[in-house]
Amino acid sequence: MPKIKTKKAAAKRFSLTGTGKVKRGRAKTSHLKFSKNQKTKRRLRRSTTLKPQDAKAVKRALGKG
Repeated sequence: MPKIKTKKAAAKRFSLTGTGKVKRGRAKTSHLKFSKNQKTKRRLRRSTTLKPQDAKAVKRALGKG
């Protein structure tokens, strides 16, 4: 069997944690920031993890699953 190629678009957007969860950045951070309060913008800077239902497809795109 040949190796699975990594989808480069997925590799730029997602990464794996040490326990195998898929980490992603948050949406709604690129524009219209003046209408969001400081607490919201601070929360959007933090990354979060994908739900397991979506993580399966992303891991396959990363060549890890």
